[in-house]
Amino acid sequence: MQIVIPHKNVDFDALASLCAASMLYGEAKAVLPTSLNPNVRAFLSLHKDVFPFEALKNIDLESVERLIVVDANRWNRLEAIGALSKRTDLDIHLWDHHPDPADINASFVRREPMGAATTLLVESLVEKRFELSPIHATLFLTGIYEDTGHLTFPSTTPRDLRAAAALLEMHADLKVIQAILRPTYGPRQKEILFTLLAAPKRIRFKGYQLGMGRMDIEGHVPGLAEVVSMYRHIINVDAAFVIFRDIKNNCCMVIGRSGADSLDVGAVMRLLGGGGHAGAGSAMVKSASPEGVETWLMEAIGDNRLLPIQISDLMSFPVESVPPDMSMREVEAVLDRLGYSGVVVMEGEKLVGIISRRDLSKVRDEGRWRSPVKAFMSRNVITLTPRDSVAQAMRTLVKHDIGRLPVVENGRVIGIVSRSDAMIYYYDLIPE
Repeated sequence: MQIVIPHKNVDFDALASLCAASMLYGEAKAVLPTSLNPNVRAFLSLHKDVFPFEALKNIDLESVERLIVVDANRWNRLEAIGALSKRTDLDIHLWDHHPDPADINASFVRREPMGAATTLLVESLVEKRFELSPIHATLFLTGIYEDTGHLTFPSTTPRDLRAAAALLEMHADLKVIQAILRPTYGPRQKEILFTLLAAPKRIRFKGYQLGMGRMDIEGHVPGLAEVVSMYRHIINVDAAFVIFRDIKNNCCMVIGRSGADSLDVGAVMRLLGGGGHAGAGSAMVKSASPEGVETWLMEAIGDNRLLPIQISDLMSFPVESVPPDMSMREVEAVLDRLGYSGVVVMEGEKLVGIISRRDLSKVRDEGRWRSPVKAFMSRNVITLTPRDSVAQAMRTLVKHDIGRLPVVENGRVIGIVSRSDAMIYYYDLIPE
């Protein structure tokens, strides 16, 4: 007998991978764990007659000759099949996209860093020319959309998009997907969000703006991930982490969400024993206080392996400058020669101002062109430190609508970061 099984607390990527793998493996039975994401449970209540899933309680594990694991790579993420981990005669096939270290020793492994595990299986279905019904295509596209944040998470790859395009050609229904992926947000979730927002905790750490929160809950509460996502957006931070202490089960659920240009939440959660992706992750910590979990979380965020690119890695140096008594006409010539849109004004080693082409555009008559730059320069210069993050630089550039930021340490200008430098970094461009 062959069985296919995904991880516990089944989400749509796991459900879609389960269904796709059962199609690929023909006679394999698709085993559905008992713990399901609330949206998945709602979906199956309407579609339970369409998908022939089996309950684990109806499977004789001793008769299993091949185990196909999808969207997981560790035994502790699978539901109640620990006995199979001790079998030496078991043929195991593994399909997964998580970067977490694996402990399942499989004879066949298809493990690649995709946005969704479903993508790997859809690629094989397309290669083998399977004809999918609109219902199956819609489920598979839902799996891809959910795990890639509708193709917006940084973990999304071109292959995820190509798989999504193939499914749309097979008549996957986007209207149905919108309804399926509607987040669970009701009175209980609203109450939790408002409680967190009543005393938001913002901290600056390792170049990030972080939002931290703690709250006691009792038993399972659906939709907490959506609450944390909304919390991050409302308090406007790079990343938000909320520790939910489940009093009933004596454990803490840590949920994190971050922006695309920010902290890799999945990497942080792996250090806490959980997992996830760059923009989203979670971890379950048993028999620990929220204070202890927060300390551990901060240590994980501060891990040197997770440090962001700092301004010192991006800035340009040495810094071109002009003296405050240089005429505006001469400054224009300097900008033309360098191809810059602005330049700092230095008196010796002291930063006294900054001048841009925008300032030059205000000069109308010839008399003013002969005036010194100190008459037109901006004196309130906004600066960065070499330890600031690229995300901080981008926020500052946008907030103040400026094109360049001097980098200052111990009162000395040691570099400069321009809007162009930030764009080169974010879009992985090659400087000309």
